[in-house]
Amino acid sequence: MENNYTSESAARSSPATYPGPITFHWKSHDGLNLHGVDWPPDPSVAADLPPLLCLPGLSRNTKDFREIARFLQRQGMRVIALDYRGRGQSDWDPEWHNYAVPIEGHDIDAAINHLGLQRFSILGTSRGGIHAMAMAERFGTERIAAIALNDIGPHIEMKAIHRIAATLGKTMSFPSKAVCGKRLKSLLGQQFPKLSRDSWIQLAEQLGAETPGDFRLEYDPALGKTLALSDEASPIPDLWPLFETIIPIPLLVLRGEHSDLLSEETYQKMTEIHPNAECLTIPAEGHAPLLWNELTQSRISKFLARHR
Repeated sequence: MENNYTSESAARSSPATYPGPITFHWKSHDGLNLHGVDWPPDPSVAADLPPLLCLPGLSRNTKDFREIARFLQRQGMRVIALDYRGRGQSDWDPEWHNYAVPIEGHDIDAAINHLGLQRFSILGTSRGGIHAMAMAERFGTERIAAIALNDIGPHIEMKAIHRIAATLGKTMSFPSKAVCGKRLKSLLGQQFPKLSRDSWIQLAEQLGAETPGDFRLEYDPALGKTLALSDEASPIPDLWPLFETIIPIPLLVLRGEHSDLLSEETYQKMTEIHPNAECLTIPAEGHAPLLWNELTQSRISKFLARHR
């Protein structure tokens, strides 16, 4: 497949210090054009680390990983992030039932093949962490050097599913990113009590983009249909057997202090089952931690540097 890379805006990086991000595209098995971003390592740092593959949450996109990618590339690491179908700059799927973990898994594998990745680490946020657990089963220790799970585990709290389902795909456009930021604060203020006005706007920028006449979230609103039938009677898949496939792989578990999706009980049980798991509770953040602060970035960097 053609290696169709194009440079993003140089204003988002410091070319004199480290390379700017590069966008790339690959095709899904059913013909969708999918999008990713590749942050090359600082060429002046001879780290020789496996690249990090970043997988976003349910309705999120590659922009969630800008800050951590910029930090890690200065440590000499290549960082790659993917937009699932229907998110970010990837094509929307005309059949919403295809917004499913198994099909997205095929898309991820196609991206890995397209990029020629042999050995890599994974940082998975929320749904991306479910993908990471499934990939541990598919790729094993020969291909995966380490996994970092960002506020996700083998048991998902139903109250969080209800909260997400109540807004997913409902309000997609706003008069401005500032108005979107206010809306995010009204929805998530209890989980992120210390975010400033500018930080809420920064979060809005990660979720959406300016369009002629408004500011619009960057995902297919049909995603909301995937959670529309969730209720207390809906069985939550038992992911504990899948989590056990990670046991041979070095693991870092991140949890937001105020998370309503990854409970403290599940968090503790994960570290008991995985004998070498490391963990970090991120203060003043909920679901899912933003990966913006130096504490989180440094911990991820040190963890990944130990596993090649």
